Amino acid sequence: MLKKALVSAAGKGTRMLHLSKDKPKHLIEVNGRPFLYYVLSNLKQAGFEEIIMIVGYKKEVMAKFFKDFGKEFNLSLINQFELLGEDKYGTACPLECVKNILGQESFLSIYGDNLYSVEDLKVFNIDDQYSYVAGFYHEQPQNYGVLQVGHNGFLKKIVEKPKEFIGNLINTGLYKFTAEIFQYLDQINISPRGEYELVDMINLLAQQKKVKVRELKGAWLDFGKPEDIKKVEEYLDDKKSN
Repeated sequence: MLKKALVSAAGKGTRMLHLSKDKPKHLIEVNGRPFLYYVLSNLKQAGFEEIIMIVGYKKEVMAKFFKDFGKEFNLSLINQFELLGEDKYGTACPLECVKNILGQESFLSIYGDNLYSVEDLKVFNIDDQYSYVAGFYHEQPQNYGVLQVGHNGFLKKIVEKPKEFIGNLINTGLYKFTAEIFQYLDQINISPRGEYELVDMINLLAQQKKVKVRELKGAWLDFGKPEDIKKVEEYLDDKKSN
């Protein structure tokens, strides 16, 4: 069983507008607690005993969150901006930050602005020789990375925001990685968006038939826009009443 989870939470969250002016979007309150609390709580309930979180924007506010909840979740913080500088950006950066810590073992990886069900997190606790990507069928796949799946559930490629319909199974940002993923850090180039993309690393690993796709069965909530706060509140209230 995997014990460690990586949570990427270095960004600001510009789509949250004024709400992320003085704090990272991950710490915007929902039902009296920071959104991030529910993310970490579900990881803990799913059996992950050690959580490494990558921070950057408003790190002093994150430090307070760590003071309040660090022991509860066996949490450790790594400051991406201190390690890589503030000019290097992208979804591959958190992996670069933990290469020397997790470079010999398998681990779960998620983004701190996404809430997954405990059940799905448990399903992704897979200690085998493959990496895994979580897929979700979506009505607007053109806004996401679309998963192209081959024989026996192996990932062929992730296509970012395709202009033409190629499928509606999208990438949700929940991954189980083997240590093999780290060997591709030096093989990716800066993307047209000016960022270092984790998807580029996954696509290289997929070419070696080392990545499989599993579909999410439970809830998946993206916490990116102000209207998402109400959605998460309703989800949590519904869970509480059941």
